[in-house]
Amino acid sequence: MTISAWNHRWPAPAKLNLMLRIVGRRADGYHLLQTVFQILDYCDYLQFFPRNDGEIVLEDSLPGVSDDENLVVRAAQLLRNKADELGVKTSGITILMSKNLPMGGGLGGGSSDAATTLVALNFLWGLCLPESDLVTIGLQLGADVPVFVCGASTWAEGVGEQLKVIDLPDYWYVVLIPDCHVSTQEVFKHPALTRDSDSITIDKFSPEVPYNDCLLVVTDCYPQVKEALSALAAYSVCGLTGTGGCVYASFYSEAEARAAAQNLRQNWNLFVARAVKCSPLHQMLAILK
Repeated sequence: MTISAWNHRWPAPAKLNLMLRIVGRRADGYHLLQTVFQILDYCDYLQFFPRNDGEIVLEDSLPGVSDDENLVVRAAQLLRNKADELGVKTSGITILMSKNLPMGGGLGGGSSDAATTLVALNFLWGLCLPESDLVTIGLQLGADVPVFVCGASTWAEGVGEQLKVIDLPDYWYVVLIPDCHVSTQEVFKHPALTRDSDSITIDKFSPEVPYNDCLLVVTDCYPQVKEALSALAAYSVCGLTGTGGCVYASFYSEAEARAAAQNLRQNWNLFVARAVKCSPLHQMLAILK
């Protein structure tokens, strides 16, 4: 691998949960889900630079998150462990991360960053591991990591590891970012959370009818999220992604989405993004290959 092959910014895209049903709970406490992931063209970006001392170093660590806890560093280390098992020597790595996706927003930022690290270093280190191996490694880091590794909008079940690519409309989205950090752990521990929703089949799902079993708990605990949903509802059908706090509204065209965003921007932190069928990460990988 030449040095020039490292000179790229690798995208780590956002996702929306267009549906999130909690249909049960395993004996180990993990919730059983049915969800639909829509990949967006709005991204964090990561850069990887080889180093000679063998260290894995993350520049500009996230506030309040140690490197040992950071999913990006953990992803790189797990991939290196796999390389060691295969007898493949790997360089040290300096990782630069440009964050756009908010923490605690339900957009999958940390999981997406980890997935991009796995996909990028698998390429840059010349490991050539199959996607299934990266999914297995990713699942050790979080239930949302596999969908970003696979890089397509997906129907997911189990704890998020049972994936089936799904064809979704090419909508545009306005995503509002309320001024709060929602704790996924607290939401899933909340006694009022619905944990026994009926399972549905793919043909019963409609992207035009958002559904999220976390919605009532989140809006009750975080009034900023409730206010954001109320603001968006004036423009289009809207929903909560993941456990929040980000909320979204769908539009048929870019012009409609940007017009709504222009009206909302005065009072809200937001972004406009396009639904994509293939992740920006995988689009880039296809070009490099």
